[in-house]
Amino acid sequence: MLVRRLRVLHKALCIGSMQVADVHTQHYDVIVVGGGHAGTEAAAAASRTGANTLLITQKIQTIGALSCNPSLGGVGKGHLVKEIDALDGLMGRAGDWAGIHFSILNRSKGPAVWGPRAQLDRGLYRDFIQSELLSTERLTILEGSVEDLLVSAADPDKQGRHKVYGIRLGEKQIEFTQLLNNLLLMTDSCDSHGGGEIHSRSMVLTTGTFLSGSLFLGPHSSPGGRMGDPPSCVGLSYSLKEILGLKVGRLRTGTPPRIIKDSIDFSCTEIRLPDEKPTPFSFINTHINCKPEEQLPCFLTHTTPGVERVVNESIHVNSHIHQDTKGPRYCPSIESKVLRFPGRRHQVWLEPEGWTSDLMYPQGLSMTMPADTQLCLIREIPGLHKAQIHTPGYGVQYDFVCPTQLYPWLEVKRTQGLFLAGQINGTTGYEEAAAQGLWAGVNAGRTSLSKVPLSLSRTQSYIGVLIDDLVGRGVNEPYRMFTSRSEFRTSLRPDNADMRLTPRGFFSGFEEIGCVSQQRYNEALRVKKSLNEALSALRSISLSATRWKNKLQHVNISETKSTILSGEEMLQYKDVSFQMLASAFPELLAPYLEFSERIKVEERIQYYESNNFILMAKCVMIMWLCDSAALYHPHCEKQRRDIERMQEEESLYLPQDIDYLTLPVSLSKEVREILDGSRPNTLGAASRLPGITPAAIVHLLNYVQREKKRNHGTGKDVSCFG
Repeated sequence: MLVRRLRVLHKALCIGSMQVADVHTQHYDVIVVGGGHAGTEAAAAASRTGANTLLITQKIQTIGALSCNPSLGGVGKGHLVKEIDALDGLMGRAGDWAGIHFSILNRSKGPAVWGPRAQLDRGLYRDFIQSELLSTERLTILEGSVEDLLVSAADPDKQGRHKVYGIRLGEKQIEFTQLLNNLLLMTDSCDSHGGGEIHSRSMVLTTGTFLSGSLFLGPHSSPGGRMGDPPSCVGLSYSLKEILGLKVGRLRTGTPPRIIKDSIDFSCTEIRLPDEKPTPFSFINTHINCKPEEQLPCFLTHTTPGVERVVNESIHVNSHIHQDTKGPRYCPSIESKVLRFPGRRHQVWLEPEGWTSDLMYPQGLSMTMPADTQLCLIREIPGLHKAQIHTPGYGVQYDFVCPTQLYPWLEVKRTQGLFLAGQINGTTGYEEAAAQGLWAGVNAGRTSLSKVPLSLSRTQSYIGVLIDDLVGRGVNEPYRMFTSRSEFRTSLRPDNADMRLTPRGFFSGFEEIGCVSQQRYNEALRVKKSLNEALSALRSISLSATRWKNKLQHVNISETKSTILSGEEMLQYKDVSFQMLASAFPELLAPYLEFSERIKVEERIQYYESNNFILMAKCVMIMWLCDSAALYHPHCEKQRRDIERMQEEESLYLPQDIDYLTLPVSLSKEVREILDGSRPNTLGAASRLPGITPAAIVHLLNYVQREKKRNHGTGKDVSCFG
């Protein structure tokens, strides 16, 4: 049952606004700058760890806004949403509340690469996030603009060159609307003088596309990070580059025009229906907010040669496309697709923006050409011949901080107390931003409370893969998550994120982390216990093939089999479901029907692994007969050893004050320069750097082990999560 009930938003706004009056006199444990997906998760996570947190955003009404596409999840991205939810984040529950079209992508493939996805109602999603935040304990929300960071000398007993201890507000802080003041009946409570300083122990910057952002439409550009919102203060970008000395790059993205629904001829498109049985994102929800039969459809159409003609004829008036700044490879503009793949037909998905919205979002048509030219292009597409544009598409360019300058817990290496999350780290997408925000918030909260920061291994989660890729390899284009980025896809599935992360989110070793509530932790333990009991019950059922044939008459079971088959083995048959087995053995299996899908997935994974074992065994036999010296091992055993090896490497921390250029070990000049430039935090991270040889890793391993024996370990004390 979806137990979550939306609170009255205006009442929550009143609570938040009353806290603003004396904000200048307060000191906070954590300050979060930015109210997007990274900022909202960071603020909530920091508060859950017990830190007194302040979230500063330019507009309270845009907190949790879906700036671009009205959707959540997908292949790789859906894994992140499930993991965020497993750590008690907001995104999954908000998606279940606001979803209007649910589907599992890649359903025909293995469970490890399934992609939970949903179309969302923009207003419902935003309202849910705001209601959650504005009623969160220890969290204050301030509507204002950050002008600069407050920086001092670093603590001498910690790594780093600087220390951030707060922010300076802009000279003109944004006031609350007159309507809200009238609701409060106290118009003087929101007066603010601007320019004040607010101090904190830790800070999370989640500036999104607003850091020195520029908007592009046709030949024109203007400052800003999102159409309709003011640009961020230039002082913040200056502080990062000139005062803190961080390496900053430039990236770009874009958004498509919004089309008026009534102007579309849907008879010329292909309808795509949602799943009849929607799968919630959140592990604590058994169903979504809307009725399954009331979900809205999406529609598919394609580009034509006319689209290519319009793009080519308008290149000279499209300044954004001529920029050298890197754009998203996996979500390119229609101009980029036409120029890179001439003559190809491209998909265009028409997606609803909400239950009552009169707009459709044309997924795949991001563009930055002049508004009148956009209309010409749109009308070259089947179903859109008479379409009307409500809001034109546009491009955005913005600064990002090269993420190799961060620790795996997302703190800036050279600046104590400063954490970065979201597009400021070079990623693209709501889910990638939210995942970073949650983990940065956890560690900012812990650091502010004088606790050891935590790092996530890539063997544990896709969040760990994401962060490790960013801090270990950096980016030269906007980073997007895919399942192919993980070495351990079989283990890191969306269906088992709660089993992997929720217990660890509550405890790490013997220490309570605090980012997971007691309620969610207890639920995870209940689910784990029930799954184990269900699997044990399946194994306890043993029948001959003939008796199974009598029990399951519609299943094709060979009666010539002489072996005894267990219920667990029967579930590996494609046509056998847990519900069928529960009907045959209700006393043993009926209590676990709520976990039927998860149990089936577990058995499918074991089936794939056993098939790999048989295939590899055959290869070993063939190569043995051919006198080959090669040796193959079962896939699951190999993956287990790979995980153990990687976890061992990740546990060997490299001191951040190592002088790689003069280190007394046998390393080439090239390897020394790579290590000095990247400064990996662990031996595992060093092994994944391009250009680092296996021999160099062996020499580093020997050095670390010698130093560990000599000094009983060096470097910053950091716990590996779990």
